Amino acid sequence: QVQLVESGGGLVQGGGSLRLSCVASGSVFGISGMEWYRQAPGNERELVAGITMSGIPNYADSVKGRFTISRDNIKKTMYMQMNSLKPEDTAVYYCNMRIRSAWNGGFEAYWGQGTQVTVSS
Repeated sequence: QVQLVESGGGLVQGGGSLRLSCVASGSVFGISGMEWYRQAPGNERELVAGITMSGIPNYADSVKGRFTISRDNIKKTMYMQMNSLKPEDTAVYYCNMRIRSAWNGGFEAYWGQGTQVTVSS
C-alpha cells in the first residue's frame, strides 16, 4: 500500500510564510509527477503547482513569484515553500503523486489527506 502524508499547514498572518511537505511511504518503486492542489470552501479543487520527475516546476498564475515547489527523490518527498501569503490562499492543500507501486506496474495517482492553511488579514 502507498500512503502520502502531508504536514506544515497552520494559521499565519498575511504576509507570512509556511512550508508544506508531503512524504510517500509504503510500496513505492518510482514517482513521476508531483503536484499540490488546494480547495477553499465552496470552490472546486484547483492545481497550485506541479513538478516533473526531472524537477521542472510549473505554477498557477495566482501563486507565481510567491510559492516554490521542490522535490527530494531519495526522500520521496515534495515541498512547497509559500511566502507572502494572502487571505485568499486559505484552503485545504492536497498533494498528489503518480507512483509505481510494483516493480512491473504502471504509475497511479495517489492523494494525501490534506492540510489546512489559514491566512488571516
